[in-house]
Amino acid sequence: MKAVRFHEFGGPEVLRYEDVDRPRPAAAQVLIRVAATSFNPVDAAMRSGFLQQVFPVALPHTPGIDVAGTLAEIGEGVAEWSVGEAVVGFLPMTEDGASAEFVLAPAELLTGAPTSIPLVDAAALPSASLSAWQALFEQADLKAGQRVLVNGAGGGVGGYALQLAKQAGATVIATASPRSRDAVEALGADRIVDYTATAVTEAISEPVEVVLNLVNATESDLAGLTDLVSDGGVLVSTTSPVRDDPGRDVRSVRLFVRSDAGQLATIVERVDSGELRVDVSERFPLSEIARVHELGEAGKFRGKLMVAGS
Repeated sequence: MKAVRFHEFGGPEVLRYEDVDRPRPAAAQVLIRVAATSFNPVDAAMRSGFLQQVFPVALPHTPGIDVAGTLAEIGEGVAEWSVGEAVVGFLPMTEDGASAEFVLAPAELLTGAPTSIPLVDAAALPSASLSAWQALFEQADLKAGQRVLVNGAGGGVGGYALQLAKQAGATVIATASPRSRDAVEALGADRIVDYTATAVTEAISEPVEVVLNLVNATESDLAGLTDLVSDGGVLVSTTSPVRDDPGRDVRSVRLFVRSDAGQLATIVERVDSGELRVDVSERFPLSEIARVHELGEAGKFRGKLMVAGS
């Protein structure tokens, strides 16, 4: 089968499109014929070697933590799935990923794929939508009537966070560039701050109960975002480390998303009911994954970049 692997850490140029042996599922595993994976910033960070102490991988390694596809083989002891079923899932971070024609996955991490969108696009869901869900509902304990700032609403996580917060009854302020403004507005943002023209800390005069930070930020930037949080509120960041403000009872949380098939099933239901939109900006063949990493690292995209497995 064809797969993309890196044999050493480095830039996108270390990604090799090559022939590898097709794996076989062990007990409690399934083999997925990959329809697609998607680009996530963590893919680039792991390829570069920056996360080796946190998520150690053996070389050569195949990236791609998101997967959508159909089941090709079922391992011993797996009774809940059958060959041919369409699934989505968030794969283990340190195992070989879905930038390949086939990938192994623990059966317990999968849920049925949405039926209302192309299977290729379903790979835009797992890690990004779970990040948004866990940030808003587990860490921030978001309630109806609260004000939420989504800093970086034009990306994959931001688009889901914006929609989920609105559905929960929150007022959403979103930061976006002119490139993603229309898409962010269409997803329901109550107010949009063009961060390329005005610093978000200067644009917002009233405090918010929740800040969700999805962009790399300096310590001073994060301090400014913390100042926007009302007393007793919370700042959740998926990127940079954050600090509490105990004097005002403001919590700060750095989110490390985890796989959760139950939460993902709820998200899939919202996609199929029309409540949740999946925003895919471009689709690329597996052989062009280095280009995807280049675009992703440069931030030259909106929504999600998809990589078709076959």
